[in-house]
Amino acid sequence: MNREIAMKVANAVLYEGYMLYPYRPSAIKNRQRWSFGILYPPAYPEVRAGTERSEMHSECLLKLHGDARLQVQLRFLHLVARQIEQEAEGHLEPVPSLVVDGRLIESWDEGVERKVEFELPLDGDTPEPLHFSFSGVHESEALQDSAGRLIGILSREHQALSGIVSVSCHRINDETLKVSMEISNATCSPAETLDRNSALLRSFLSAHTILSVTGGEFISLLDPPEDLGEAAGQCKNVGNFPVLVGAEGERDMMLCSPIVLYDYPQIAPESAGDFYDATEMDEMLTLRLMTLTDGEKDEMRLVDHRARALLQRTEQSAREQLMRTHGTIRSLRPLTERP
Repeated sequence: MNREIAMKVANAVLYEGYMLYPYRPSAIKNRQRWSFGILYPPAYPEVRAGTERSEMHSECLLKLHGDARLQVQLRFLHLVARQIEQEAEGHLEPVPSLVVDGRLIESWDEGVERKVEFELPLDGDTPEPLHFSFSGVHESEALQDSAGRLIGILSREHQALSGIVSVSCHRINDETLKVSMEISNATCSPAETLDRNSALLRSFLSAHTILSVTGGEFISLLDPPEDLGEAAGQCKNVGNFPVLVGAEGERDMMLCSPIVLYDYPQIAPESAGDFYDATEMDEMLTLRLMTLTDGEKDEMRLVDHRARALLQRTEQSAREQLMRTHGTIRSLRPLTERP
């Protein structure tokens, strides 16, 4: 149950900003998505100028209860560029969209979940950095009309990615460790070819880590015990912040999140599912979706399976969703007298 609660929060972090209302590639808002937890390739000019990052640094405190082991799970989205090319007098030209036999096909960047997992003992030795990679893939298919004529080409391509995870431990006292972790995007690419769009194809998007421990417990950095207050205040976190996740009171999991959270964050039980819009205002977005025209809904269905499922869920149960989210009261308490 503890991991199930934690993963619901982690998945919400992973897909924040994945697509923005009105959920159509033609919408201006959706031409610049991805605002949280981006680790760009180091050659990207904005990284070299210091305005963006290719690394994420995390530090947290861990109290040992014997032989402890740390499990690390790095998660992020890897972009897949879906590109349309139109046949024009014997050659192909990139276009934002194409209509084939009345069916609209649009260019779009899809996200594929990536995960890197490993476990290490907390015995004082510094482990070797973990190097990982994901290979690039290019796939294409011909777009033909009902008469068999070539109208264009639909291609999907994702660039190769590589990265490094480094973990080290420093003893605070006999039973407490400071765990430091560095996540680095080590993808090679010539700097002169990188604008933001091409850099995103070589980036870790919505990057975050889930830390789990056996034989120990994590210390809250937001509400540490008095004797560890100074050590907690000295923990350095860049591009993320570790919070306790899972069931209230459990201390075996931490989420190093690029979005500012509190300890034991939860998904609102009234929420019917993700809206991806970096706001998660369910009631407002449900109402907005109900006002889309039939043509706009048709375009939304073609974005990808997540947009299609969101629209289907809203169309089938909009009234129930609004009833759950409108005027929800979390708790009741007596009013105090005015001074």
